[in-house]
Amino acid sequence: MDLFSFGEDTAGGRLLADRMRPENLDEYIGQEHIIGPGKLLRRAIEADQVSSILLYGPPGCGKTTLAHIISHHTQGEFVRLNAVEASVKDVREVIERAQSNKALYGSKTILFLDEVHRFNSSRQDALLPAVEKGTITFIGATTENPFHYVNGALMSRSTLFQLESLTSEHSLVAMRRALADEKRGLGFMQLQADEEALQHIADMANGDIRRALNALELAAMTTAPEPDGSVHITLAVAEESIRRPIVKADESTQYDVLSAFHKSIRGSSDAALFWFLYAVEKLGMDPMTFIRRLIAASSEDIGLANPQAMVQAVSALEAYRNNGWPEAKLNIAQAILFAVESPKSNAVVMAISRAMDSIEELKSAEVPLHLRDTHYKGSAALGHEGYQYPHNFPGHYVKQEYLPKAISRRVFYQATEQGNEAKIRHNQGLRRGE
Repeated sequence: MDLFSFGEDTAGGRLLADRMRPENLDEYIGQEHIIGPGKLLRRAIEADQVSSILLYGPPGCGKTTLAHIISHHTQGEFVRLNAVEASVKDVREVIERAQSNKALYGSKTILFLDEVHRFNSSRQDALLPAVEKGTITFIGATTENPFHYVNGALMSRSTLFQLESLTSEHSLVAMRRALADEKRGLGFMQLQADEEALQHIADMANGDIRRALNALELAAMTTAPEPDGSVHITLAVAEESIRRPIVKADESTQYDVLSAFHKSIRGSSDAALFWFLYAVEKLGMDPMTFIRRLIAASSEDIGLANPQAMVQAVSALEAYRNNGWPEAKLNIAQAILFAVESPKSNAVVMAISRAMDSIEELKSAEVPLHLRDTHYKGSAALGHEGYQYPHNFPGHYVKQEYLPKAISRRVFYQATEQGNEAKIRHNQGLRRGE
């Protein structure tokens, strides 16, 4: 059974993008890094030896099309389910049929699960035994990071192939192919498409071939023909057919942008400002997400090298709470730029790490006697005395033990020579007699 069969190809039937869906690897556009000549996945498809795989990539990059091609190369049964609609019962029915086919006819079953990230953990678990035993060959497609949404056990039993975003050049190839194809495409029409019109559609489609072909078809079908019956697709027509690029703002993309923002705080004012504004203005992300990350970075990446970075970040938080967006845009941008241009230090992070290591190492920590509470009568009799009040000594410092005896010589906070920490480092050296 091939659930990718849709009946006769007619210009007036299915959408152009559907009619032009590649039927074989030679027609497939892009992803040469995984299905180019000699590549593992191409060899497996051509030999009908595809094992369980996960196809991960942005919308419109060709995941479903690749599964469609695999369906044409397999001698077994190819079943497609959509994770949004499929239930555990649906999965079990496929598995039962696969068991029968294998037992009776020795034939295999390939299950293509689209949008696998929408399949919850229990439904994914239902697949595992059949995948482990080889009852079914599993093909999953997802736009979300599979390491976040796919069970580790299912991941380990599947080969991950990451598909890349397509470009405007790929869309141009697909549109020109559609214009020339008389059977499945628009070649039956007297179409003249200006190069600038095709380029505009390709640019606006932002690597989504499906969207580019839909826009081309809309332009062709809604443009009044010339007296000779020809249809002329101009730039103006193309601009009416497709408006603006689609910004891919799925959850994985938002995590990636937030990661890029934080990493840019460590090295580039321009990049940090760009990723912040891109995320808020283009992706519609909450500015608060970036303010929180900025506050974290103020300690994680700057710390005492410039303590004012934290002040700026918290002030930006208050400005956003009081003034909202876009009024607080300037305040947040100022705090971001202040953080990036500050001297950097991760000494706070390292101090926490060293302290936590010592906490894990000790079974318990006894407070030194001279540091214990002395506000009650009888504390001296218990030996809770000997504490020296630092403010009674020159420089407001006196050398005495503060840590548990077992780790009394440990040093957790090691100031760097960056910014304000250079002075702290100098003072630490004086206290340690260095």
